[in-house]
Formats: sequence, C-alpha cells, structure tokens
Amino acid sequence: MRVVIIGPAYPLRGGLATYNERLARAFREAGDEVRLVTFSLQYPNFLFPGQTQFSTEPGPADLNIEVSLNSVNPLSWLAVGRRLRRERPDVVIFRFWLPFMGPALGTVARLVRGNGHTRVVAITDNVIPHEKRPGDGPLTRYFLSACDGFVTMSRSVLDDLRGLGFGTKPALYRPHPLYDNFGPIKLKADALAALNLADTAGYLLFFGFIRAYKGLDILLEAWADARVAALPIKLIIAGEFYEDAAPYEALIRQHQLESRIVRATDFIPNEKVVDYFCAADLVLQPYKNATQSGVSQIAYHFERPMLVTDVGGLAELIPDGVVGYVVPPTPAAIADAIVDFYTNRREATFTAGVREQKKQFSWPVMVAALKEVAGKLT
Repeated sequence: MRVVIIGPAYPLRGGLATYNERLARAFREAGDEVRLVTFSLQYPNFLFPGQTQFSTEPGPADLNIEVSLNSVNPLSWLAVGRRLRRERPDVVIFRFWLPFMGPALGTVARLVRGNGHTRVVAITDNVIPHEKRPGDGPLTRYFLSACDGFVTMSRSVLDDLRGLGFGTKPALYRPHPLYDNFGPIKLKADALAALNLADTAGYLLFFGFIRAYKGLDILLEAWADARVAALPIKLIIAGEFYEDAAPYEALIRQHQLESRIVRATDFIPNEKVVDYFCAADLVLQPYKNATQSGVSQIAYHFERPMLVTDVGGLAELIPDGVVGYVVPPTPAAIADAIVDFYTNRREATFTAGVREQKKQFSWPVMVAALKEVAGKLT
C-alpha cells in the first residue's frame, strides 16, 4: 500500500512527532510505502506556549518527510490537498489532537477524498480538547466529517466520537503502542549517574510538558504530606512549562519543597528520556483529565511501575495493583499510594506486572487497525 501520514514530524519535536515517525516505520516494516507530510508552520509563535517548536537533534535519515503544510495558510492546504488527490495514495492518515488544526486538516482531507480512491483515516487523540475554547465544536466537526473512519487510543475518545454523531463511521479502539524508540533499558545506577543524581534517595518521575490538566499542582500538594516528607525520596520534574510556572513555584515555596525536588524543566531530548525513566522507582501521572498518555507507554517500555489518576482513559492501560496504582485525583490519594509503594516494597511486584502487561502494546496491531478502518486490509 501507498500510505501518507499527515501530522507533526521532524523538524518539529515532541510526542506527536515521535509517534508519527514510529508509526511510519511500522508501516514500512509491514511492507508498505510510506511518506510523512508535516508542518512548515504548526502554530504561530504567539499561540505556542513552549520555548521552541523545532528539534535541535539530527533528523531521521531513514524516513521520507515532506515539510509543506502551513496551519494558517489556506493556499498551502489547497496545494497539499490537490497534489495528494492527483497522487492517489491508498490511505492518508491524519493525526488530530486539537480543534485549531480542523480547518487545515479538514480541507486537505476533503480534497484528497475527491479522487474517489484514497481513504482518509484519523487517529484522534482527542475530539473534545482538555482546554476548551470558543469554536472548538465547529472546527472539530469540520475535520471529522471529512474522514472515512477513525482509530482512537482510548475508549473515552471513542465514546466522544459517538456523542458527536460520528458513530456510524468505522471506528476502532486500539491502545497506544509502546514508545520503544528511546533505546534499551538501562541499569538504574547508570541512569542516576548520567543525571548526576546520588543513589542515596529514591526518585519518582513527573514527565512531559507541564499544563494545567496534568495536575502537577495536585502532586506538589501530595509531596507536602508529612508521611511523604518522611520518606528518603525526591521528585524529578522533567519537562518544559507550557504555561506560567509561577503558581507551581508558589506551591514549592509555600510547602518548602525545594530540597526534595529535582528540576529538569527544559525540553527533554530523546537521547535523555531513557535516563529519566530508568532512574525512577515510580512514574507519576496525577492528571485532572486525560484521554490517553504517551508517558504510560514510555514507562511500559522501560518497565517502570506507574501511578495514574482515575480520569479519562488512563486507567484502561494501568491495571490497579498489577503495574501500579489508579487513584482519585486528590493529594491525599496520591500520598497514600506513594507511602504504600515504599513502606510495602511494591517495586519488584509491579515491575513484574509491567513486563507481562507490555506485551499487548504492539505497533503491528495499530497498523492493522488503521488498514481495517480504511477497508484496505490485504
């Protein structure tokens, strides 16, 4: 099959780009011809909350990546859509995660489908955004109505699709595959040494872009719990702030947490991801709302126990008491779990559970689902 994936890819950085590039390799491993079409402009700078949208790492030499789509320039939408309509790929896969992208991606999808051959499938990370804005509904529907089918990575998004009236189109739920592209597992001692961290404490990891819905404020309140404070542990905060850091800094000062925190609040390059995960005893996702999380799939790859909150689709992939904890999004519940983890020495049991559970998260399964929804299974 000839496949085109449209969404973030190099030179853009972040989890979406990493996923799309790994998906392209999975299609190629299945014998398909695949090309990535990414953005020359993803967000105008005034809309981008981080330091930079672009990677400083070398590009993937093994992938065919075309940088041509401008999210705010309709002329580029028309040019990309018309060219793909002429080229007649078998399947075009769109990555949809934000209503802002609805006009650009929806226009391209409509043009491509006009050739009567190409099937348009969307991987929908979210159809109801975490942070809502006026106009979200019409922008999202404009894109979704241009698609032939959908693959979601959480059951909650599948339910949202049905709630928006798209339940009659082909749609499948398949869990987020493993992020297995960050290298092999390291010994904890080697990871700690790489981060210049002493092995005299245990470390827990909060990883990823810092946004309000990810609940770092709840975690900091849990970290102030006297029982947690009595443990010989530190919290690694690894990820770039995508909003004002001042409220988090105020909590750290209020509870005098500075000496119990390791800050790594810049963008974490791919080659350092292994060190942060392999240094951690437990990976924490104290989210206030969520659909699915790539952080869980990195933790699975590096065989790290997890704590997640019981929101959205997070708990679907984290069996409570098997690979870690599923708790309410409250400081007390998070603190209870952290105390239990260390006082009852749960790490070895949960790590064994992670090793068993991770077997189900396969890239070939995701490729097969996309082909099935497109009606292109051979």
